[in-house]
Amino acid sequence: MNSSKNQKNNQNINYFIALIFLMLLHLNSVAQDKGNVYVDNEGVMRWGKTKEEVKGFGVNYSVPFAHAYRSAERMGIDPKRAIDNDVYHFSRLGFDLYRLHVWDTEISDTLGNLIENEHLDAFDYLLKKLKENNINYVITPIAFWGNGWPEPDTDSPGFSSKYGKGNSLDNVGAIKAGENYLQQFLNHINPYTGVAYKNESNIIAFEISNEPHHSGEADKVTAYVKKMVDAMRKTGTEKPIFYNTSHGVHFAQAYFDGGIQGGTFQWYPTGLGYGREIPGNLLPNVNDYNIPFDDEFKANMGAKLVYEFDAANVGRSYIYPAIARSFREAGIQIGTHFAYDPTYLAPYNTEYNTHYMNLNFTPSKALSLMIAGKVFHESPMYTDYGTYPDNNNFGNVTISYEEDLAVYNSENTFIYTNSTNKTPKNLKKLVKIAGVGNSPLVNYSGTGAYFLDKLDENTWRIEVQPDAVYVANPFGTNSPKKTVGVVQWNERTMQLTWEGVKNLSLKAINKGNDFVPKINENSFSIMPGTYLLSTTGNYGDHSADDTFENGKLNDYYAPEGNVEKPWLKHKPVEEASAEEPLVISAQFIAPKAPQSLQLVAANGFDREVVEMERIQGTFDYVATIPANKMNAGYLNYNLIAQLADETYRTYPANREGRPFEWDFYDRDGYEIRVVPKENPIYLFNANEDVDLLVQQWRRGFNLKPTEHSNEAEYIMDIGPLFVPDNENLNAEPIYDYTFKHYILDAIEGRKSDLDTKKFIVFKGRALRDRDTPLQIALVLDDGSAYGGIVTLTPKTDTYVLELSNLRPVKTVTLPRPYPSFLPYYFEHNNPEIFDINRIESIQFSLGPGLNKKELKEEYGLSIISLWLE
Repeated sequence: MNSSKNQKNNQNINYFIALIFLMLLHLNSVAQDKGNVYVDNEGVMRWGKTKEEVKGFGVNYSVPFAHAYRSAERMGIDPKRAIDNDVYHFSRLGFDLYRLHVWDTEISDTLGNLIENEHLDAFDYLLKKLKENNINYVITPIAFWGNGWPEPDTDSPGFSSKYGKGNSLDNVGAIKAGENYLQQFLNHINPYTGVAYKNESNIIAFEISNEPHHSGEADKVTAYVKKMVDAMRKTGTEKPIFYNTSHGVHFAQAYFDGGIQGGTFQWYPTGLGYGREIPGNLLPNVNDYNIPFDDEFKANMGAKLVYEFDAANVGRSYIYPAIARSFREAGIQIGTHFAYDPTYLAPYNTEYNTHYMNLNFTPSKALSLMIAGKVFHESPMYTDYGTYPDNNNFGNVTISYEEDLAVYNSENTFIYTNSTNKTPKNLKKLVKIAGVGNSPLVNYSGTGAYFLDKLDENTWRIEVQPDAVYVANPFGTNSPKKTVGVVQWNERTMQLTWEGVKNLSLKAINKGNDFVPKINENSFSIMPGTYLLSTTGNYGDHSADDTFENGKLNDYYAPEGNVEKPWLKHKPVEEASAEEPLVISAQFIAPKAPQSLQLVAANGFDREVVEMERIQGTFDYVATIPANKMNAGYLNYNLIAQLADETYRTYPANREGRPFEWDFYDRDGYEIRVVPKENPIYLFNANEDVDLLVQQWRRGFNLKPTEHSNEAEYIMDIGPLFVPDNENLNAEPIYDYTFKHYILDAIEGRKSDLDTKKFIVFKGRALRDRDTPLQIALVLDDGSAYGGIVTLTPKTDTYVLELSNLRPVKTVTLPRPYPSFLPYYFEHNNPEIFDINRIESIQFSLGPGLNKKELKEEYGLSIISLWLE
């Protein structure tokens, strides 16, 4: 009897504990609920209860659907655990906004009925997890896409699969299915939160569909949009409804006439198709986000959000804060990067190969995005920060292309994407440090990101992520069979260098971390994990399970290391100057640190061994060939790694052993042409470089061999210089065709010879049997261009420009940004001084030198080569 009574009492106690817990959750939810968002009469989204301006910055992330979900299944990954881990990183990076176009084709049938399946369940779970971390969302219920990319589409039951993207906008059955789906989607109750999407306080707004491609008459476009808006309003939702205005900008008024409260935009300022790292300074590409139809937004009191952006094909870290700055200048209130790689896919970057973002595998880029979030929240709307390069310093941010660096430096926070000498504004008030590399506060010998958070006057929380490096081109054709990035768990050294830091104590607190740091005054050893650090030896009342930000002090996630074999990355310079020292660099990482990396140069029977020096805190090695060894001819060499197990591995053969051993059969080495200073510097050769051109491809382009051995000409039958843009039919015509070639690799080994050159020489011809003016310009590292015009004839010939006669010309923004309404020209305000030592690319333009009548003719050219002499 007593046992039964005790059991009942325990049940009552548990009930009341659960009730109190639910009440606390409710109170927390109420405290965070700022009310439904509305758009005021100036086109600004505001919180209903506080009237504050809405701001949000974060990422797209697609684990519940398509390739990411299928990959998790194939790899034996639990999608929900993957979501837990990645959302923890979102929180660490300070994101407060999430956006996704839902793959409606996976959660609907052909009539638009919502299917409650594993995809919707994972999506519901993701939204719950984001809510727990105070991350809001903008949801796009209709994607129109198939679910394949980058794989072939699989069979999926949805109406988008039945009708296709184009028909979904005008087919009567598809439109009815879309209306039905939108109503059911908004009415869907998330089982993890108990709240319908239409009422979810964390949903700021809905975007009807992802990148619709409308054509035809404006009133039909309006009718479609109105049907979708009405279907959503029938659910009772009061949330703002947005529509994509950057696809078909000439329909902007038609969209507003359909009843939307704002428009959505995207920005790919570096294009999408280069397929490899884009070299050179890309800050001119993000100088501003100019919306030429902004007056229509003002007239319709429309708000603006960016659903996708990225500096595609860029692995460096300096650019994201500049993007955020330009968004705020344009009055954008929400911005979400596309797309954050699920950590389990990040070693391969298969989801979207032209993008690459993950805290573990791209740590510097991730911290750049963290800084961009700060910029987005702190920069007032429509603030003009000037023109590049004068806008490199703004607010609390400093950007440096030369150092591949972005620094955020406020009164209480210090974030840096790479090593910096910049000092914090106010050390006494500093409560957060995040970085990669070294700074005046932290010296760290690893390559991963780290976070230091001040808990009280004497105690800090330290979190360290594993070392990370790219081992292959992450932006090319990718596959689960191709590793592009690796992480490695290494014991590293961290030194805290600010005044008063000594006699430290440090203990690991994350689960499973039994590492015991070795401490020497203000320096200590550390492994990836989470730690409590005390400057007094007393950790006070802090314990591992204490609340910290949106979780606990001992929270931590990093993937297991995936360095299962040696990886060497090295690209020889194309050509080097004789009698000048040459620096040769390489990157090497192995399961265990190698004993050495050697450069072995061969000249006849002579062999010279140079020990490569490892750059502290990296996996990079350098060696210098002295000037007296740089004789005209060919420099042939191998790189030889002595591994931890005493074996040797030789490159480029990538074989065990050394090339001077009798049975080493693959003795091919790296080869560099070493030439006298007076030799021409070749900047473009069609036979080798055509795939590297930055161009807007047209059907009349193809590569053909000439009558000369190892020579080819690139035929560019351009046709009309101006081609109407179907997504911006009201655009003012620009009669210009420009293409570009980066030359940093070509001049790397010949920089000391640039000052000796007097002429640009172009070899090629005009097409269409008439003379054609071609402007050739050299673009400097600040985006300024200096050029002149040669007149091509239909006969293959060489054409010469004197460098001393080059004058400032317009710089075309290449790669062309998307959306296409963005500025064609970068209007630089740089001094009229041409410095050949700062050249980064060649710009070729058809259009300059033509009169109004000639501009409307058709043109073409053939390019064989270009050099300096």
